[in-house]
Order: sequence, then structure tokens, then C-alpha cells
Amino acid sequence: MGRIIAITNQKGGVGKTTTSVNLAASLAAHKRGVLLIDMDPQGNATTGSGIDKSSLSATTYDVLLEDFAPHDALIKLEESGYTVLPANGDLTAAEVELLSASKRESRLRLALEKIRYDYDEILVDCPPALNMLTINALTAADGVIIPIQCEYYALEGLSALLNTIEGIQQRLNPELHIAGLLRTMFDPRNNLANEVSNQLVSHFGQQVYSTIIPRNVRLAEAPSYGKPVMLYDRASRGSVAYLVLAKEVLMREVREEPLQAEVR
Repeated sequence: MGRIIAITNQKGGVGKTTTSVNLAASLAAHKRGVLLIDMDPQGNATTGSGIDKSSLSATTYDVLLEDFAPHDALIKLEESGYTVLPANGDLTAAEVELLSASKRESRLRLALEKIRYDYDEILVDCPPALNMLTINALTAADGVIIPIQCEYYALEGLSALLNTIEGIQQRLNPELHIAGLLRTMFDPRNNLANEVSNQLVSHFGQQVYSTIIPRNVRLAEAPSYGKPVMLYDRASRGSVAYLVLAKEVLMREVREEPLQAEVR
């Protein structure tokens, strides 16, 4: 049965979608069956995977509103090695329509019950907001990966997210746990970045992944070509970092007990 991991941070520009796409490709390179679900109305994980979001016949929106079965909306990417449940701007309407729908927080979880046995890993790219789409992702997920850019406001935003996760644990999904905190766009020459990184490790300990994603030009360029960075430039530092992260994610999955969200 596929493990469902929500990749989320309500703060934009922290490498959330970059992590979703490149971790999906890297897990596939490790011979895992991977499904990437785009839950962001911007559809960046969709276009970053090389899919034209303007020509889609079915999207995450249709699955959440139960107009399509999940398997009818999936797109298999042969070169990248993973499958995508794509999204586009239609998903914006779902935020409103779900508010009056039955089982509104559980639509994604119910949809995935039909297909999660077909995959080893299911990644959900969440929007940069703590809205009904994110709540659906957290209600469906087993674990959460939180990408964090090591900058001044990083810890402030993290507190709000952890409070939300704790609320989801108490009300909707007691099995939800923090899979890991991921430091992204890291520049070791930046004193503030190093200071925030040290604070994260000091405060959250083992919840912080050992792997650090560097600030990397190739990583930033890859989405404009509709490719994960390992297909764009496999030898780049960004590609190597995500391959190492995939290995660490899989090792934690096998060896570690779930680490519960801790809010201080």
C-alpha cells in the first residue's frame, strides 16, 4: 500500500513544488512506483513534469468533486518514471465548492483508497496556503515533508503549520506525523542561512533531514524545460541532492518510528 506524503509549507517560494517534482523522479530512479498529485491551482508540479495544463481532460479538481475516478485522470510519464494526477486553474473552484460538500476534508483520502495499492510512494504537492485543499492533503497523508528556506521568517511560518498539523491529528487523522523538515535553496556562504539551519537542528533534532538542497542554477532552470533536474542535468548538485534525499526518505520509512509533530 502506497505511503502518502504531503509536501507543504504555507509560505511560498521555499522549494515546495521543486521538491515534489524532483523527489518523485528521484524515488522513481530508486525503483519505487511513484504517484505525484498536484493539489495547487497554479499547476506548477504539472508543468514542471512536462504536462500542458491547458489541454487536460481531467484533473485533481474532477477527482475531488467526484466527476472522474482517479485512474481516469492519471498521466504516466515514461521518461521521468512516475505518474501524475495533474491540476490547473480549475482547482481554485474546488476550494469554494468543497466548503459545502459532504466529507469535504476527506475527499482526497477517499479517492486515493481506490488507487494507493498501485504505488509505493504517493506525493502530494500542496498549495502555499492552509486552505481546504491543504487540509484534504493532510487528512489523506501518512506523513508530511516541510521544505524550509533558511531565512529570517522561516521559523515563524513553521509554528503556524505545526499548529495546523496538530489540529488535523486531533480531529481528522491521528496517524499523521512529520516525515521530515527539509532545508532548501541553501547557500553555505550566507551567515543567516547557517544560523537558521543550526536553529532548526537544535530545535527539531532528528526531524530535520540530513540532506540539504543547495541553491543551484540547474535546479532553477529545469522547470522551464518541463523536466525534473535529474533529466535536465543529472550531474548537477541539485540532482545529486534529491537522489540522496530520496535514499534518506526511504531509509527513514524502513527504520524509524513516526516522529510526531512538536509545537513549542
